[in-house]
Amino acid sequence: MDDRAANQATWDAILQAKSEGLANKIASIETIDYQDYVANTRVFAEAGYDVVVTVGDDASAATYITAGQYPAVYFIGSDQHPSADENNPANLVRLVFRENQLGFLAGAMAAAMTQTGRVGAVCGSDAWLPMKLYGDGFLAGAIYINQQVKATVSYHNEVGVNASLNDPGWGEAAATSLNDEGADTIFATGGTTGSSALEAAASHGAYVIGAEIDQYYAIPAAAPRMLTSVLKLITPGVLDLLRAARDAQDNSSPSRAGIYYGQIDYASFHELAGVIPEIVKQQMASLPQALLSGGIHLFEPVPTP
Repeated sequence: MDDRAANQATWDAILQAKSEGLANKIASIETIDYQDYVANTRVFAEAGYDVVVTVGDDASAATYITAGQYPAVYFIGSDQHPSADENNPANLVRLVFRENQLGFLAGAMAAAMTQTGRVGAVCGSDAWLPMKLYGDGFLAGAIYINQQVKATVSYHNEVGVNASLNDPGWGEAAATSLNDEGADTIFATGGTTGSSALEAAASHGAYVIGAEIDQYYAIPAAAPRMLTSVLKLITPGVLDLLRAARDAQDNSSPSRAGIYYGQIDYASFHELAGVIPEIVKQQMASLPQALLSGGIHLFEPVPTP
């Protein structure tokens, strides 16, 4: 739960819920083997907990199965995409973020800050829809700011999806290649592949942009060259859903079900706040709400079952 990512952000929401009096008892299980997700999720349902929260796409199927078995328990899937054929049980809600919107924010910042007119992104395999959305969004955001910018996305398609997210060597090589081609601002996402790409790009003097959490703290080697990170605001999203669950339990409102889209934003500019022009800061500040409200509309492909 100290992964500086979705697990920690979700647990922070649960801790805050307890501090606000929304819950009087909380507990957790850290799953080691993905095959244990169903069993671990059942532990809390069997023990009489009102709400069970699971995290990440690896736990998605298990959450769906267990929600169907315990209709009196409210389930929250944090940062968790449903499968295309789910029938949305009334006791299950998924906190979802549109990765193309996050990619758009990264591409916009990169295009606003580049001096060479070349920017790049390093992602895992585009066979996994979130990675494809990040890349598509990055290209759209860069062109939105500057139609003359040359934006390139490197996907790690030579291996399976899981391996593509855990290949530091490939991430380093991909970022170095983008640097060599003139890209001076690089975005990266996708496990250790992405973090290694950020470190490599920063070591070559490029500006870098992180993803999902504030990676200024998570990747110290890249911090001095990190413009910002594009954020999934998981903690407030989960907290909103916990409040909704409590209201539903009190019969003051119906429970949420299906998909709940979370908020997005930029992280702090930290050490580089002084080098980012004020006009760029103002422009970037307007983009998250424009994306969320539909003021900027992005095409979203439909996932296949």
